[in-house]
Amino acid sequence: MNIQFRESTEAASPLTTKTAIADCDIHPARATRTELYPYLAKRWQHHLEVYGVHAYQGMMEGPPYPKAQPNASRRDAYPPEGGPQGSSLSFMQKQLLDPNNVQLGVLNPLNTGQGIRNHELSAALCSAINDWQIDKWTSRDKRLKASIVVGNEDGLSAAAEIRERAGDKNFVQVLLLSRNVEPLGQRRYWPIYQAAEEAGLPVGVHAFGFGGNPITPSGWPSYYIEEMVGHSQCQQSALASLVLEGVFERFPKLKMVMIEAGFGWAPSLAWRLDKAWQRLRSEVPHVKRPPSEYIREQVWWTTQPMEDPERREDLFDVIKWIGWDRLLFATDYPHWDYDEPSRVLPAGVSEANREAFYLGNARTLYGIDDGASCHRASG
Repeated sequence: MNIQFRESTEAASPLTTKTAIADCDIHPARATRTELYPYLAKRWQHHLEVYGVHAYQGMMEGPPYPKAQPNASRRDAYPPEGGPQGSSLSFMQKQLLDPNNVQLGVLNPLNTGQGIRNHELSAALCSAINDWQIDKWTSRDKRLKASIVVGNEDGLSAAAEIRERAGDKNFVQVLLLSRNVEPLGQRRYWPIYQAAEEAGLPVGVHAFGFGGNPITPSGWPSYYIEEMVGHSQCQQSALASLVLEGVFERFPKLKMVMIEAGFGWAPSLAWRLDKAWQRLRSEVPHVKRPPSEYIREQVWWTTQPMEDPERREDLFDVIKWIGWDRLLFATDYPHWDYDEPSRVLPAGVSEANREAFYLGNARTLYGIDDGASCHRASG
């Protein structure tokens, strides 16, 4: 378990059992290999049995790093009834939701079929994942809300999936990954943004994914630690592409959430983009305002992995630029670098900022009123 802020130098921000929390990055897992089959046509069940899903099609991040399940998750998160970590609702309730008074939990499934080159298979798997999220999770605990998983390399089918799910209160955002065939601002992805804007749904960009290229500009790194640190680099590339390709200018009501890549890099990226834009703006006339303005207005950030500077003041300086109203608390449950809610904020935060950080911002962004996500579903 990851403990944030060194106890010897910074006091933690105390939480009580009454502190209500939104956890904006929870990873549900399938208990068995065939758990999706009831939601797939016979054709795709047969396809998976005969052909499977090849690594190069997008289910892995290239060469293996020493991280594969179950090592990616907490060792204490195995359900007592068996199965991988994150696959049991009852155990998730006992270990995460109930003790932390989680009033809103946003599900971000991974290993879903996003990015598979067989676009029909990708769309079928993503749709099955969406049905599975409702049946196994959101219909059984009203605190949980799902993300619309889409086959993002086929923008038209992804947009169709978004429109089919639009208005379904089980879903609060669209889920993309940060590593794709092309940078996320490219036009092949625009139908996704148009459909999300029409539906009034934020688009979450989660770390991971695989577009067929190395995860660095110079090739494959040697170590898992490089993979972990590289998440922020991929998110920076994705965000720069979204700004400079004119996505935010074209879709001014679109809201983006950058998930599981930290946020400390945001100010310096915005400053650098602004400086370059001042000198090179004639190349991108469709970017009509300084890039930092689009980022401030249309981008939110989940906190996990929470930044951990030596001096508390440095963290507050970063948050001041981003805005307390743009941060969404997240634990990354059940993964190994889980952020404990009581340890992520140092002392000295105002009550208004604390409430916004832990719950208010998420409710506002996702359109959840005070009574919509505060109890379990019966049964």
